[in-house]
This record gives sequence, C-alpha cells and structure tokens, in this order.
Amino acid sequence: MVRTPLTPEERLRGERLGRLLREARGERSMVAVAASAGISAETLRKIETGRAPTPAFFTVAALAGALGLSLDGLLGSCGPEGATASGPAEPVGPVRTSGPPAEPAAIPLIA
Repeated sequence: MVRTPLTPEERLRGERLGRLLREARGERSMVAVAASAGISAETLRKIETGRAPTPAFFTVAALAGALGLSLDGLLGSCGPEGATASGPAEPVGPVRTSGPPAEPAAIPLIA
C-alpha cells in the first residue's frame, strides 16, 4: 500500500502538535508520559519531532489524557483553521504535571 504524500499544511499541523505535546510534557520523561498514554516512547518521540505528523486519533486522545490537555484546545491549536505556522492560535488548556491521568474529553466525530 502506497501512502499519499502529506501536504505542506499537514506537515505544519504535525509540527505544531509535536511542539505542543513537548511543551505540555515539560520535565516529565518521555518514557513516563508514553507509558501513561499506553504507547511506546518511540511513538511519542516520532510525534514530538514531527516524524509522525498524522498520528491516529486514539493516540492523540491518549496523549491528551495523559498530559491533561483538552482535545478541543489541541484541535483549535493544530487544526486546519485558526492556527498559524508560527504557533497555536489559542492556549491548549491547563497542563497537569502530577496526579492521575485526566479522562479524555468526549468530542463529536465529524464525517
């Protein structure tokens, strides 16, 4: 199966997502955050560095939950509208650095 090349906008969104997740992780280790989200540290590293610019929805949801981020905020910051290449359009939301992982926010699926 051949993968369709990503558009420049898709690459920029992936870079913004990686930057936001890296900032939200703060001083927490990549291994601890990945384990909390139920993914491998290698997957998190690829997302944070932009090498995996289009991660699966459930991976992003798990990371948002592990980092205490709002999925709505991530969408507003990394989505196709309302964001710029220089950074997020609005704050992602509160970032928790300790305590149990937050429950992922429920969002409607758009067809």
